[in-house]
Order: sequence, then C-alpha cells, then structure tokens
Amino acid sequence: MKFNEVMHLSFYTDQMDAMRDFYENKLGLKAKIIMRYDAYKDNPQRQAWANQAKINPTGIAYIFIELAPGQYLELFPKSEGQKEHEQPDTRLGYSHFALMVDDIFQAREELVQAGVEIDIEPNKGQSQTWQMWIHDPDGNKFEIMQYTDLSLQHHGNIEEDRQKYGL
Repeated sequence: MKFNEVMHLSFYTDQMDAMRDFYENKLGLKAKIIMRYDAYKDNPQRQAWANQAKINPTGIAYIFIELAPGQYLELFPKSEGQKEHEQPDTRLGYSHFALMVDDIFQAREELVQAGVEIDIEPNKGQSQTWQMWIHDPDGNKFEIMQYTDLSLQHHGNIEEDRQKYGL
C-alpha cells in the first residue's frame, strides 16, 4: 500500500465563526465544502445529524477548508456534552500539524499583518528545516515550515548522511 497524501485533519470547535475567520481571513484559505444538517435529514446512519436537521436544518454539520490542493482541515461544531479542549502536550495522541511555505519570512510578515500571534519566531530546527509556531483560536498549535537544501526530510537522518552533510 502507498499513501498519496494527507487528505484531511479534523477538529471539533465551539468557536466556528472564530475558526473560520482565522483560517479563511487571516491565513487566506478557502472553505471548499460547507455541509448543513439538512443534507442528513433522511440518513439513518447519521441519526444525530438527522435529528439536528429537524431542529436546525441550516446549521453547519462540518466545513472542509482547503489547505493545499486536495488537502483539508475539517471543522465540526462541538457536540452537546463534548469535553473541552485540553492543553496541548498533556495527553498521548495529537500534538500538532505543519503547513509548508516557500518563504517563511514572507509568511511571518503576512501573518503578523493579518493579526496572527507568532508563538515561536522562525528558526532552523534540528532537521535543518525552517520552522515557526502559531495557534488557532481553539489553541491547536501548528508549525509553518520551509525546507532547505539540507532538510533531513529530504535526505534522511542516517549516520552516513549526518557525516556527509556535517550534521
């Protein structure tokens, strides 16, 4: 089996408007799908959403925001009784995601101009790849990254490569 790409990441939010504003207006991404509960009115496999279709047919069931061609961030509204988001790095499992750019310093300037707080300024990580850190309104942290000619993601990290590239 060979995977082609990451198709989507999925998050629940209780701040759909703030999350959309962040990803669409501050990061400049576009919503590609806005699915309303009404689409599930006759779907017995999604009974909870079918019930929502009766109560709130125009409510948002989920949104797909395109990060890159064919790659998405999927946002779901928080369900009743769903627990609050926990502080990052306190549980096993999800830690963060990363988005690639061609020019990390230009990206930084555009983010700052859009009012996005930079958590960690651009720096070259141990993998020889540029990185900076930001977070969305729900506190999901992520990296903005730019490859270099020495990025280990391209070369690997085996002892021969470490010696060859002086790492």
